[in-house]
Amino acid sequence: MLSTLMIRPATFQDLTSIQHIYNQGIEDRIATLESSAKDLNAMSDWFQEHQGRFIILVAEAEGSVLGWASLNRYSHRCAYDGVADLSIYIERASRGRGIGSLLLHALEEKAVAADFYKIVLFTFPFNPMAQGLYRKGGYREVGVFEKQGKLDGRMTDVMIMEKLLL
Repeated sequence: MLSTLMIRPATFQDLTSIQHIYNQGIEDRIATLESSAKDLNAMSDWFQEHQGRFIILVAEAEGSVLGWASLNRYSHRCAYDGVADLSIYIERASRGRGIGSLLLHALEEKAVAADFYKIVLFTFPFNPMAQGLYRKGGYREVGVFEKQGKLDGRMTDVMIMEKLLL
């Protein structure tokens, strides 16, 4: 199926698929401190914030969205205009098949074209699949925020990773 995979900018018509995949990530408790599923209104607001430099890409095969990636605002301070935060979510049944690597590479190309010089991301120390993806892509661990947030009532650490693009 990867031979028919296409990476392209997301459209509003992709939003229900993006929502479904994101909610899987929330349910699986491996990718975000979010604990409640997102409804279409929340996702629509999020989509509207991702225009221009803050792009969303989808990985599509045979008419189905299998994953998505986005460049997110890291900070509203102008000093950080060249830094983007990264999100990647892959449909549960499609994880571990190289889709994340393809999305990551394509998103980095878009980031350079949009004048970003650095991408940062936050991942869980207990998610080796995500760490493997990012390390393979040249990201380095910066450190760990201890007890950064609560997930299911437990304090959870968050690992910070980064990659300089220029």
